[in-house]
Amino acid sequence: MPPLPSRRWADLAWTDFAALPPDTVAVLPLAATEQHGPHLPLSVDTRINEGVLDAALARLPEDFPVLVLPVQAVGCSVEHIRFPGTLTGSVETLLAFWTEIGEGVGRAGVKRLVLLNTHGGNQQIMEILARRLRIRAGLFAVAANPGRMGNPPGLVGAEEDRFGIHAGFVETSLMRALDPARVRMEQARDFRSAWAGLDAPLAPGSGVAPAWQAQDLNPAGAVGDAAAATPEAGAAILDHCATRLVSLLEAVRRCDIAAWLEQTPEGLP
Repeated sequence: MPPLPSRRWADLAWTDFAALPPDTVAVLPLAATEQHGPHLPLSVDTRINEGVLDAALARLPEDFPVLVLPVQAVGCSVEHIRFPGTLTGSVETLLAFWTEIGEGVGRAGVKRLVLLNTHGGNQQIMEILARRLRIRAGLFAVAANPGRMGNPPGLVGAEEDRFGIHAGFVETSLMRALDPARVRMEQARDFRSAWAGLDAPLAPGSGVAPAWQAQDLNPAGAVGDAAAATPEAGAAILDHCATRLVSLLEAVRRCDIAAWLEQTPEGLP
């Protein structure tokens, strides 16, 4: 089958959709516009999303049927609202709006949707959204987060992996690889997390989740060793994430979604 006219949903004409192959995979990028400490721009989550997705698309065969929806550059960033510049939507607004986007995907005849999230504050909304679209729109919806697909072996230390959750080594390295002109390394430092001093029953990995805002973890709004970030580490992390995303897109395309979506509870017709 010939390649699609474009891999960007918004570049197609309405008449193109009738000719889409049934195994077409749509991708909805979910990101944010929010503070990332004194050394990184507000665009970090959006830029990383675009970078990982572009790297993955470049590795797919030209005839791989994938369509990228417009990036959602404002997400749920309520944990960062004390910092100027942060933009946020409410949980209710975003869930409703993203549901309507997903329903539009289904109306266009595309039944495979990957939700690609690069902001932690969107994670729970995305997971609810995926199931809602399965139920309401009959989509095979998959929630994915490159930040939860692991890192190259040996690159990120255990403490950084546990506590460096925002604008630390990983995100700063990625930005040094993707958009170095936007990184102010003279402002970067090891932003220690207040979580590191929590009593064990409250600490990350203990199975509980204390409600927090960014300033609770570090008054600079960043957490992790940004000073140690390098463009080489960023390139390695980007390669790792893109490889995982390619595998996911291939698996979503291969999946027998008719059997999946048409399952009924045992004993029912």
